[in-house]
Amino acid sequence: MKLGMVGLPNVGKSTLFNALTNAGAESANYPFCTIEPNVGIVSVPDERLDWLAELYDTLSFKPATLEFVDIAGLVKGASKGEGLGNKFLANIRECDAIIHVVRCFESDDIIHVEGSVDPKRDIETIDLELIFADLEVLERRLDRAKKALKGDKKYQSDIDMTEALISHLTDGKPARSFPFTEEQAEMIKSTPLLSQKPVIYAANVSEDDFSDIGSCGHYNTVRAIAEAEGSVVLPICAQIEAEISELDDADKQMFLEEMGLKVSGLGRVIKEGYSLLGLISFLTAGHDECRAWTIKRGTKAPQAAGKIHTDFERGFIRAEVVAFDDLKSCGTMNAAKEKGLVRSEGKDYVVQDGDVILFRFNV
Repeated sequence: MKLGMVGLPNVGKSTLFNALTNAGAESANYPFCTIEPNVGIVSVPDERLDWLAELYDTLSFKPATLEFVDIAGLVKGASKGEGLGNKFLANIRECDAIIHVVRCFESDDIIHVEGSVDPKRDIETIDLELIFADLEVLERRLDRAKKALKGDKKYQSDIDMTEALISHLTDGKPARSFPFTEEQAEMIKSTPLLSQKPVIYAANVSEDDFSDIGSCGHYNTVRAIAEAEGSVVLPICAQIEAEISELDDADKQMFLEEMGLKVSGLGRVIKEGYSLLGLISFLTAGHDECRAWTIKRGTKAPQAAGKIHTDFERGFIRAEVVAFDDLKSCGTMNAAKEKGLVRSEGKDYVVQDGDVILFRFNV
C-alpha cells in the first residue's frame, strides 16, 4: 500500500511524515521545503504475527509494509504548472490513496500561504487542482470516443459516462463522489483519475484541541466535508506524534495511555488505510519464516498464493487453512488439527483476514 501525503505548504505535512516514518525528511517554516518526494517504509504492527513468531521460534520475521510518500506542497495553479505543478500531480498518480493533511491549528509562528487558517478553502484548493488535471484527461478521452463512435456505436455509452463525469467535475465535485455504476466503474479503469483516489483527511490540530476534539471548529469543518463525500477523517496532532516517535516502546505505551489513546497516529492511519482500500492480511508461519501478506478483500486462494510466488498460483493444488483465533485458542497447529480446525480449501476459497495458510502446489 502506497499512501501519498498531500497538502498546502506549511500545514505540518512533513512533520507528520517524519513522526509516522522516522525518515528524517526536512521540515521547515517556508513553502516548498519538500521538493523531491520523501519516501518512508514502515512495518505494519500485527500482534498475530508476533504471536506466531514466538510459537515457531522463527528465524525470519517479516511484517507487511506500508509506503508513505511526502509530496511537495501544492499551490493554486498547480494543474497549470504553478509551484511544482505537474511534478506534484505525477507523484500523486503513483499512489493508491491520498492522506490529505489539513491545517486546523492557529499559530502566529508558522505562516500560512493564504494568510489565514481555513480548512474548507484549503481542501477546495487541492481538490480543484486535481479536478482541473482530471478534466484535461477526460476531454482527451471524450475526443477519442467521439471519433471512434463514427465506426462503432458501442462508444456511445462511453461518451455518455464521460460527459456526465465532466459535468460533475465542472461543478467542483471530485470523481470519488460520482455515482458510478458497476459498468461505468469498469470503463473508467483505463483512465485513472486523481480526484477519484480514496482520501484520508488528517486534520492537524493543536495539542489543546486534540484533547477536546469535539469543540474544535476547524476539525468539525473537515469532518463535515469528509462525511459528505464518504471519505475518512482522522484528528491528529503532528506535534504529539513527533513526541511519540522519539520514545521507546514502553514509554510510548505509557504516553498513549496518558493521552487516552489506544494506538498512535501511525496505527490509526494504517487501520483506516486498509479499510479504505479494502485490504486484509493473511499469514504464513514456520520456523524459517513468519510473514504477513497484504491482499485485496475477496481474493481467492490461488491468487493469494501468487502473492508469495507465481509458481504457487500456477501450480496451486490446495490451501491448508486455520483461522488465527482458532490456532491461538488451541495453542499449537497439531492441537488445531486434532480439533478439526485446519481445513483443506480449493481454488474457490476466498481468503479471510487473519487466515494462517500453508499452500500446496506442484509445477
